[in-house]
Parts: sequence; structure tokens; C-alpha cells
Amino acid sequence: MARELKLETSRIIGRIDDDGIGWLIFNQPERHNALSLEMWQGIGDVLESYAADPDVRVAIMRGAGGKAFVSGADISEFDSKRSSAEQKDAYGIVAGRANRWLANFDKPLIALIEGFCIGGGLATALAADIRFATPDSRFGIPAARLGLGYEYSGLAKLARLVGPARARDIMFSARFMEAQEARELGLINFISSRDDIEAQTIAYAEQIAGNAPLTVKAAKAAINAWERGSRKDEVAEVDALVNACFDSQDYKEGRRAFKEKRTPDFKGC
Repeated sequence: MARELKLETSRIIGRIDDDGIGWLIFNQPERHNALSLEMWQGIGDVLESYAADPDVRVAIMRGAGGKAFVSGADISEFDSKRSSAEQKDAYGIVAGRANRWLANFDKPLIALIEGFCIGGGLATALAADIRFATPDSRFGIPAARLGLGYEYSGLAKLARLVGPARARDIMFSARFMEAQEARELGLINFISSRDDIEAQTIAYAEQIAGNAPLTVKAAKAAINAWERGSRKDEVAEVDALVNACFDSQDYKEGRRAFKEKRTPDFKGC
């Protein structure tokens, strides 16, 4: 039976299904799921919980209401919560924790995108490993229209994904693009119809959840290490994760299942 996490906000929903999928739902549809301070806190709380829960093998992020994944930061609260350097720093502590979990979450993370995926919403989606989107989804970073400075980590991720020339186009023009162009640029992986996207995303997540968790974890760590410049400490961590795969009971189970021509039952150990 699915179980919901107890959070301090109703604007983030965390739910764990029986199939090993943990859901992270942005739940402020009346503001196109713009991220408020309490939502940043909830993001960090949910991902921290999922990282520690062996029942969760893959997580899916989506926006409630169907009109937006995330439309960016909730600008309506800036006057009350980001109006000074002191408030900015306090806000940054909470948002920074959430972004660290998005960047360092060691299980597969999928974004299910319907409608607008704008600004901080696109940055959040880019933290996912795989992105599904509906044909009517729209993408962009309108920071140049608002006078906002954009954080290095977000732009570095964007440039690594689409290349520096295309990243400059996205940032300098502040234009919006449709799903087809976003896929051609590499911003998203798959386009699914409104009717099919949930089922197709779940089916994909279930496929991941059925694979060996230690192998998937090592693969994600290796790709992340390469993206971040192949730092020696991260490469050494990948080597340790690979060795753990070979020493695992799952590796034995995988070999047995192959010989017996059956589906393996991986336990993540």
C-alpha cells in the first residue's frame, strides 16, 4: 500500500508506492507550482527521506494541476522573505540544502513535465537523470527579463547538457521553446502525450526499479563524476561502488537468474 510522508508543508507531497517508486509532487497549482521557501524545505526533506529508505529505488518529480512542472521561484514572497541580504542568506540556506539533495541524490531521479518548465523549474528538472515531457510543454530561463543573476551550478549543468553555444542562446534571449526543440537540444529525453505520459513514466521507473540498485547507483555516480570534472575523490568513490557490485549478493543473484533463465530478484545488497 502506498504511504505518504509527513511533511511540514502541504505544498510538497511525498508518496512511496509499492513498486519502489517515490513521488515528489510540487503542489502549488494556483501559482503554477512556483517554488516557495516552504517548498524548498519540503524538497530537501523528501529527498533526504528517500535516500535513506531502501524501499525507494527510483523517484519521480512532477507538478500538480497539469499546467506546470515548476514555473520558477515564487516571486510573490520575495518582499517578505528575500528583501534584504540577511533574508537572502537565510533563504539560500534552505534552498541550498534542497539543491544539494537534487544534485547529490544517489538514486535515479525522473522528471515528469506537463506544461511550463521555466527558470528555476527548468533548473530543477535538469537535476533529474531522465526527463519526460508532454508535447505542449514549454521551456525557458527568463532571468534576463527580470534582472536576476543565475547561479553557476545551474548554468554549468545547462552548458554541459546542451553545449555552451546553445546555453548562451537560452540565457541571452530568455526565449521559450516547445518540447520538440527541447528534445533536439537534449533538455528532455522523451515526449509523451498527455494521456500516456504518467503510464509511460511509471513503466520506465518500474524498469529501473527492477534492475540491480547497486549497479544503477555506481553508474549514476560515474556519470556525475565525469560531469563534474572527474575529481579524484569522486572517481575513487566510483571505484569503491563498482567493487561493491562485484562483492554483492545481487551479482550472485544476477548470475543465477541468467543461468536459470528467469527474472532476477535484486535486493540492493
